[in-house]
Amino acid sequence: MTADRDAYRTLTTLAVLLVAAIAAAISFVHIESLAVRYGQPRLAAWLLPVSIDGTVAVSSLTMLRSARLGLTAPWLARTMLLLAVAATLACNVAYGLPHGVPGALLSGWPAVAFVGSAEVAISMSRKRSPKAATARTPAPDSDRPVKRTAKTAKRSGGRTPAADTQAAIKSALAGQPGITTGQLAAMTGLSDRTVRRHLAQMNGAATTT
Repeated sequence: MTADRDAYRTLTTLAVLLVAAIAAAISFVHIESLAVRYGQPRLAAWLLPVSIDGTVAVSSLTMLRSARLGLTAPWLARTMLLLAVAATLACNVAYGLPHGVPGALLSGWPAVAFVGSAEVAISMSRKRSPKAATARTPAPDSDRPVKRTAKTAKRSGGRTPAADTQAAIKSALAGQPGITTGQLAAMTGLSDRTVRRHLAQMNGAATTT
């Protein structure tokens, strides 16, 4: 299952990167040609697409990192992403507008594909499977009630955690000699394993004496 999940994740990542790369290349050509058409120098025409689509990429990556860390995305990243999306969409649509509505829609698609690929990657990182969440949840400490009892014992009489726990077990056994370990665990608030360990220690001490 782990190998299949890793393979699926790799293929999904490659597909997203491929679509984003193709869309970014087409968007670059559209914006560069539009910039030249409106009198921009050649260097500016080459840098404008990098500036616009690069802002989309930077903002998306910032939001992606925030999502992986479980943090709220910075407001500046959200704002710049919205502005960059509006700019790239407007430039791509304007490039094809001289060819009518079909040309505008066709030219605007790369911007939609590029932004959509970035959002898909962010959404995938935000969602975590129940198994992964369970794996990250720490297992309960069976000796936690003993630690709480130990703190109480230190404040009240200075006894050690083991002595305090064994005193509670002895008290329960004195009242009900035939009690089971499961019933002892329920009465003392300990785990069954902890009760068995202390019983073994108590029996060993009694045999030695």
